[in-house]
Amino acid sequence: MTETGINRRMITVSIMLATIIQALDGTIANVALPHMQGSLSASQDQITWVLTSFIVAAAIATPLNGWLCDRFGLKKIFLVSVAGFTVASVLCGLSGSLTQIVLARVLQGLFGAALVPLSQAVLLDINPREKHGSAMAVWGMGVMIGPILGPTLGGWLTDSYDWRWVFFINVPVGALAFYGIWKYIKPTAAPRRMRFDTFGFVTLSLAIGALQMLLDRGEQNDWFGSTETWVEAILLAMSAAYFVAHTATRPAGQSFLDYRLLKNPNYVTGLLFIFIVGMVLFATRALMPSMLQSLMNYPAALAGLVTAPSGLGTMLAMLVVGRLTGKVDFRVLLALGFGITAFSLWQMTHYTLVLSRSDIVWPGIIQGIGLGLVFVPLSAATFATLTPAMRAEGTAVYSLVRNIGSSIGIALVQTLLVRNTQTVHASLGAHVNYANPALQDAGVSTIYNLSSGAGMTALNGEITRQASMIAYVDDYWLMMILTLAVIPLLLLVRKPKAAAPAPVDHAALD
Repeated sequence: MTETGINRRMITVSIMLATIIQALDGTIANVALPHMQGSLSASQDQITWVLTSFIVAAAIATPLNGWLCDRFGLKKIFLVSVAGFTVASVLCGLSGSLTQIVLARVLQGLFGAALVPLSQAVLLDINPREKHGSAMAVWGMGVMIGPILGPTLGGWLTDSYDWRWVFFINVPVGALAFYGIWKYIKPTAAPRRMRFDTFGFVTLSLAIGALQMLLDRGEQNDWFGSTETWVEAILLAMSAAYFVAHTATRPAGQSFLDYRLLKNPNYVTGLLFIFIVGMVLFATRALMPSMLQSLMNYPAALAGLVTAPSGLGTMLAMLVVGRLTGKVDFRVLLALGFGITAFSLWQMTHYTLVLSRSDIVWPGIIQGIGLGLVFVPLSAATFATLTPAMRAEGTAVYSLVRNIGSSIGIALVQTLLVRNTQTVHASLGAHVNYANPALQDAGVSTIYNLSSGAGMTALNGEITRQASMIAYVDDYWLMMILTLAVIPLLLLVRKPKAAAPAPVDHAALD
C-alpha cells in the first residue's frame, strides 16, 4: 500500500468519525429526555428545547459552510467544527440547569452543522471520479448509522449509566477525529472568492429558523391555533421573500447563495429526490419506536434493538451499490431502491397490535436495502457535474434540503397521527353503546364492566389503542404513496455527463 493510499484511508476514517457523532446526536438524546426532565426540574414542554435548539442552530449554520471554507480553508473549518462540537458535548453533559443545556446544545448545533457536508466534500475531493460511488457509500453509511443507532445507544447509556453519558460518549470519538484531520489533511490556501452577504445570511437564517421552529413546535402549539405559529409563519414568508428577491438581483459571487448551483439540472433534481428521501427515511424512523413503546409496551432499549437491523440492510446495500455506481444506469438503481422501499412500507400497512419481532425486523431490513440503493447513486449523480470549487456550498445545501425534508416529514406524520387517532376514536366510540348488540356478541361486557366508571375507562383505553394503530397504518400508507409517486419523476432525469475536470490539489488532500 502506498503512502497516498494510507493517507486516503486515514482521512476517510477520521472524517467519518466526525460525521457519525454529528448524525448520532440528532436522535441519541431523544430517549434520555424523561431522565433529563427530572434531573433539570423542567416541564415536558420545556425539555423539548433540548432537541429544538440543536435542530434550529444546525439548520441556520449549515448554509455558512461554503463561505467559511472559501474564507478560511476547509481544514481549519473542519478542525474548529470538530473541536467546538466536542467541547459543546462536554458542556451538555456538565449542565446543571435547563438554560445551560439549551445553550450548550445551540453550540453543538452551530459547530456540528459543518461536519456532514464537509465530510462529503472531502470524500469527493480525495477520490477519483470513478470511485465517487464507493466514496458516497462510505459517507452514506456514516449519515444513516446515526439516526438508526441513536435511540438504541441512547437508551443503553441512559439505563446503564446516566443521561450525561449520551453527550460524554462524543469526547473520545471527537478527539480521534480531530487528530486524524489535523494529521492527514494538509491545509490548502483559502480562495477568498466570495464576499460575505450579510443581508442574505440574515434573511436566510431567519427563514430557516422560523421554518424549523414552526415544524418542531407546531403540533404541540395546535398549529395555527397558536399565536407563536402565526408569528413563525409570517417571519418565514417575509424572510424567504426578501432572500429570494435579494439573491436574484445580486451578481454571481456576491450573494450568500451561489445561484449558479440552481442552474445545474442534475444538482437540482438531486435536491428534489433527497428531499423525498429525507421525508420518508426520518418520518418512518420517528414512527416506529413511538409505536412500539406506546402501543406494545416495548422498553426503549428493546425498541431500538428491533429497529436497528434496518441499518444492516442499508449498509449491505450501500456496499454493493457503491461498486455498481458508474457501471449501471443510476436511474435503474434509484427506481429499484424506491420500489423496494415502497414494498417495505406496504408491509408496514398490514401492522396490527399483535406483532412478532420478525414482523418488525424484516420490513425494516428491506426498507434499509431500498434506501441504501437510493442514497449512494443519488449522491454520486447529484455532484457529478459540479466543479470542486462549488462542492463545499453544494454539499451544505444538499444536507440542508435533506434535513428540511426530514423535519417536514416528521411534522406531517406526527400531525396526521394525532388527528387521525382522534377521528378514528370518535368513529369507533360512536358504536360503543348499549344499543349495539355487537358488544354483547363479542363478549365485551364480560371483559369490561360497562356499568362502572373503571370498566368504561378501560374500554376507552382499548379503543384509543385501536384508533392509534389505525392512525399509524394510515401514516405508512402515506409514506408508501409518496415513495411510489416519485418514481415516474425519474423519466425526467438525464444521465449526467462528466464535468470538465477542474484543477484540484490532490497532494494536499491525499
